[in-house]
Amino acid sequence: MNNTIIKDNQRIENMIYEIRGKQVMLDSDLAKLYQCTNGTKTINLAVKRHINRFPERYMFQLTQEEFNNLRFHFETSNTEHGGRRYIPYAFTEQGVAMLATVLKTPVAEKTSLKIMDAFVNMRHFIKNNDGIFKSLNNINTKILEHEDLLLSHDNKINELFDKFDKKD
Repeated sequence: MNNTIIKDNQRIENMIYEIRGKQVMLDSDLAKLYQCTNGTKTINLAVKRHINRFPERYMFQLTQEEFNNLRFHFETSNTEHGGRRYIPYAFTEQGVAMLATVLKTPVAEKTSLKIMDAFVNMRHFIKNNDGIFKSLNNINTKILEHEDLLLSHDNKINELFDKFDKKD
């Protein structure tokens, strides 16, 4: 796992999000990892030059709602420069690998290996903790069922009180 740590002790795993049921990385995070001097512009230009290598299963643009969710939960907007001016692109594991082939820099090659390792580590983590995730999901389902039942009881109690109030 140590090889997935990048400068400033950020972990690559913390840059992998689940969007549309896929594990992805955002173009802005990849630009940081690949040390692109022009930020996401470098990545986006490389992709546009080789667009046939990036089908939607490798890379897609987030919807406004997905982007707002990420900004709200993870504060992805770059406030130093007034925030993002466009909706980010998300790259799947295969898209990240393809991106490394079109960037062709020593940093991209080394970083891509670390990113691939991070994706593998994430898959192992999810597989090894599948039982825990299922248990948490079952607990959440039960909690929602109980909340619905409590709300139903509250409504019935309020109806009874309303009937008593009308009889006065």
